[in-house]
Amino acid sequence: MRPQHLVLAIACIAAFIVSGRAATAQQQRSPVSQCQAIAQSIPEVTFASFSGAQPVASAVSEGEDVKFTFLGHSTFEIDTPAGIIIATDYNGWYRPAALPDVVTMNKAHTTHFTLTPEPGIKHVLHGWSDIPGEAANIDLVVGDAHIRNVATDIRFSYGLGGSQQNGNSIFIFEIAGLCIGHLGHLHYELTDTHYTEIGRLDVVMVPVDGGLTMGADSMSRVIKRLRSSLILPMHRRGPPVNAFVSMFGKDFDVAYASDDSITVSLRTLPKKPLIYVLKGVQ
Repeated sequence: MRPQHLVLAIACIAAFIVSGRAATAQQQRSPVSQCQAIAQSIPEVTFASFSGAQPVASAVSEGEDVKFTFLGHSTFEIDTPAGIIIATDYNGWYRPAALPDVVTMNKAHTTHFTLTPEPGIKHVLHGWSDIPGEAANIDLVVGDAHIRNVATDIRFSYGLGGSQQNGNSIFIFEIAGLCIGHLGHLHYELTDTHYTEIGRLDVVMVPVDGGLTMGADSMSRVIKRLRSSLILPMHRRGPPVNAFVSMFGKDFDVAYASDDSITVSLRTLPKKPLIYVLKGVQ
């Protein structure tokens, strides 16, 4: 082999090794959130939600719909375009027809979690840490869903008084360009830091019990600040859902569904914020 050919061969091998290492490093990095415009480390930033926001080029293709089905209490089934099934605040009582790939849980009450989920569920995500005061840290990709959490405090249950730091999680699902949030058992209004960590939410599932989580006025302030395009009430106990709906003015549309599910894509989001009350919540 001529010297110049040997040098060229060595250079090609070196480039291949470097590119291989770079690909491995890329695979080991945490997934990047498309719902956060600015790094999480900036605490004073407030994110805005824009109806009809365009995704990163080629990130979303035509027909990529996400289906939401209300199963009961705080449990929604989320079906992704790739066929991943997610169940929120999973307690084992309200189950999708097919075994879910992912279940998320919170522990404010036993109606929001189970310690004995079906063995076939591949990803069981707790919204709390077993270390007191420490926040759960979830950031993973399952199929076409990027799932992460934002920890919040919860009150102790059953009138014991006091609160538990980082006992609850808001779960965020980034699917087909949509930014989707499930507020869980939210007990306190969110801080600027929370809003920064959450980023944009196009669709939000919100508890509307009027007191077990937060009062309707406090919860409505959270929803107005998030500026989501589609608001799906859940966790209704006691007062009718109208107590929550009445907190919103002409800037929000309201619709009552005859079905327990809705299918939406980035391109079919309402242009005006819509509170959509699914069958079973009414």
